[in-house]
Amino acid sequence: MGTNESLEEIEKTLEELTEENKTTPILVEGDKDVAALRKLGLTGEIIKLNAGMTLIDFCDMLARKHKKIILLLDWDRKGGFLSFNIIKNLEGRVKCETRYREHIAKRSVIRTVEGLPSWIETLKQKNNIKP
Repeated sequence: MGTNESLEEIEKTLEELTEENKTTPILVEGDKDVAALRKLGLTGEIIKLNAGMTLIDFCDMLARKHKKIILLLDWDRKGGFLSFNIIKNLEGRVKCETRYREHIAKRSVIRTVEGLPSWIETLKQKNNIKP
């Protein structure tokens, strides 16, 4: 897949994510991830993992407040571990949408959510597309 095709696929995925985020919160790992998604134009609720409570307590809090969330954790070992455990803890209580995480992982070379804006900018420059 060339850079132009990658860019088109990522932009399509981000458009769908932006639309779904209007009604469904996105779960990310930290402040930089929130800032990156805001920079990409997402305006809906974005929840960051709360390091002040256990993962089980955090999942219980999510289950009390939401019926569905979008998991958009990093594409590294820690992000995979967290995703697995969050899905396991929310099973039967909250629907966890993971397709955006999977789409981006298949079409990019980055490993973090915070790296998305600069990676997209790099693709645009390689394809001579103005921001």
